[in-house]
Amino acid sequence: MTGPAWRDAEERDVPAIHRLLRAMAAYEKLEHEFRATAEDYRRELFGPAPSARALVAEAAGEAVAVCLFHRTFPSFSGRAALWIEDIFVQPAHRRRGLARAAFAEVARRALAEGCGFVEWNVLDWNAPAIAAYRAMGAVARDGWTDMRLSGDALTRLAEGAG
Repeated sequence: MTGPAWRDAEERDVPAIHRLLRAMAAYEKLEHEFRATAEDYRRELFGPAPSARALVAEAAGEAVAVCLFHRTFPSFSGRAALWIEDIFVQPAHRRRGLARAAFAEVARRALAEGCGFVEWNVLDWNAPAIAAYRAMGAVARDGWTDMRLSGDALTRLAEGAG
C-alpha cells in the first residue's frame, strides 16, 4: 500500500468522519437517508457507552478514508464477530490498497479479540467492491436478505399495534 495508513479515530476526527460518511451516502445514491449528525458520531464513538469504533486514514493532515465497525454476536457460531458497518475512501485515494488495508486491520483486531469472523454488506450494484472483496477471499451469504424495521413501523410494533 502506498499513501495514507489507518489509525484509530480520535474525538477530533468526528467532523471528518461525518463529512466522509455523508460523501459515502452520496456515492451510494442514499444521501436522502443520511440523517446522522457529527454529534451522533461523537456520542456513539466516544461517549460513555460507545456502540462502534472507527479507523481513519489521513493524507497531508486531512482524513481521506473512514472505516466504521462494531462487535456482534452471531449466536450459531458461539463467538463474537466484527461487523464492518461502513468503509469509504475518497475517490482520489482509491486503487492504492487502502480499503484492503482497513479490512486487514479489522481482521487483525477480530483475531486478537477472539472473534470468529468479520462480516459486512455491499450494495449489489457495486461490482468493483464485490470483486475486491472476492479477491480478499470473502464469500457472499446466499439465501439471506437484510431486513430493517424503522419509522412508523418501528413505533407501531413498539407500541403493540404492529
